[in-house]
Amino acid sequence: MASELNGKVVSAAKWSALAEGISKLVGPITSMVLARVLTPEAFGVVTTLTMIIAFVEIFTDAGFQRYIIQHEFKDSVEQDESTNVAFWSNIAMSFLFWGGIALFADSLAVLVGNPGLGNVLIVAGISIPIQAFSSIQMAVFRRLLDFKSLFFRRLVSTLIPLFVTVPLALWLRSYWALVFGTIAVNLSNAIVLTLQSPWKPRFYFNFRQLKDMMSFSVWSLLDAILIWATNYVEIFFISSMLSAYYLGIYKTSMTTVSQFTSIITATVLPLIMPTLSRIQNDYSAMRQMLLAMQKYLGMMLLPIGFGIFMFSQLITDILLGSQWQEAVPYIGIWGLMEVVTVVFSRVCSNIFPAIGRPKISVIVQILHLVVLVPAVYISIGYGFHALFYTRAFVRFELVIIYMLFAYYFIRLSPWSMLKNLFPEFVACFVMSITAYFLLSLSSNSIVSICWCAVCACVYLGVLYLMPNERKLMLELKKKLINR
Repeated sequence: MASELNGKVVSAAKWSALAEGISKLVGPITSMVLARVLTPEAFGVVTTLTMIIAFVEIFTDAGFQRYIIQHEFKDSVEQDESTNVAFWSNIAMSFLFWGGIALFADSLAVLVGNPGLGNVLIVAGISIPIQAFSSIQMAVFRRLLDFKSLFFRRLVSTLIPLFVTVPLALWLRSYWALVFGTIAVNLSNAIVLTLQSPWKPRFYFNFRQLKDMMSFSVWSLLDAILIWATNYVEIFFISSMLSAYYLGIYKTSMTTVSQFTSIITATVLPLIMPTLSRIQNDYSAMRQMLLAMQKYLGMMLLPIGFGIFMFSQLITDILLGSQWQEAVPYIGIWGLMEVVTVVFSRVCSNIFPAIGRPKISVIVQILHLVVLVPAVYISIGYGFHALFYTRAFVRFELVIIYMLFAYYFIRLSPWSMLKNLFPEFVACFVMSITAYFLLSLSSNSIVSICWCAVCACVYLGVLYLMPNERKLMLELKKKLINR
């Protein structure tokens, strides 16, 4: 069984990586155009709208995605019935909340620091029922680890911004291009998933099953709300106390980093919880699986984060342009902190829903917010620079909490995780020293691109000198080629 599961994971990772690889060929082109056509203020406006819509989508999903992925059904009939109940519940709640947004749109726009944009919020809210239509179908694919089918959905949604958002931006020159582009992406997801899915919705509803699902999902729902608060608390403060310009700088810095890291995170992270759920009663197997996934994740992700930190000026010049120079230091520090957070805390965060203990995730998020909210509130009083660095470094607290809880519940020790990635940190350190020396010789954009290639070779070379790392690299290459 373990061998079969490992095979499914590798196959799923391969298709997910292929989808992300294609998106990385198209995504930078889209970003380069949008960053030069639209102003930071336009991105800031859309960020505040996204904050509201993301909050509403938590309730329209109500934690049902996790239920479909993680729950062990007694047979296929029960699974189909529960999936239908989740689907129709999502649809009903999505229209209910969209209606609520329409009624209070002007007040909500004022609340997030964008008075007069209530109509924009109503239009952007169209994404809520569209997203609800496809979320359960997405869960069905992820439960089956069928990322080959999800590849085509990802491919279409990658091309939409290039062929819809960019032309709209060149024509409208405003935030409307981003709004309509997001709607187009969500609509394409719904269409592709519906056409591909082996499961088709039928009109079935059972309030008893809904009650059971809600009791199972209530902690997942609360966890999602707290994660939203963690991700958007500073957005509210920036929009209220600073300006849309700084909000655009802030969010675009994070988005730019994700263009590099998501090719790995979007490949591996969605696999962890469904995989652990299949072995949720075997903690020894879970520890081995987590360490293996963390190893592969860190091997690929850590050099990207250190590379972003060292070459943030080059990244800003190429992807964003001259009007975004203020984002250079923020892109660098966020890239470094993002990869550290992913390989430690986000890997561990999948443990608790997988073992049926979602309330632990809630406790972790509360402990993080207790530190995050006052840190953000105090630091913003000293300006945007202080806020961004505080927000980046406070993520260490989340890493520590998740590692401690992982040890308490499944005996996955912090030391074993640190030792697991020690060779990668050594290689990244050598790579960073090399980058610093090369950039001191020349920081010209063309030359810096060559330096990036040299640093990548240095990183791989250092790992290849270590026998265990060399064996692992060759095994990973063989698995990906054979699957």
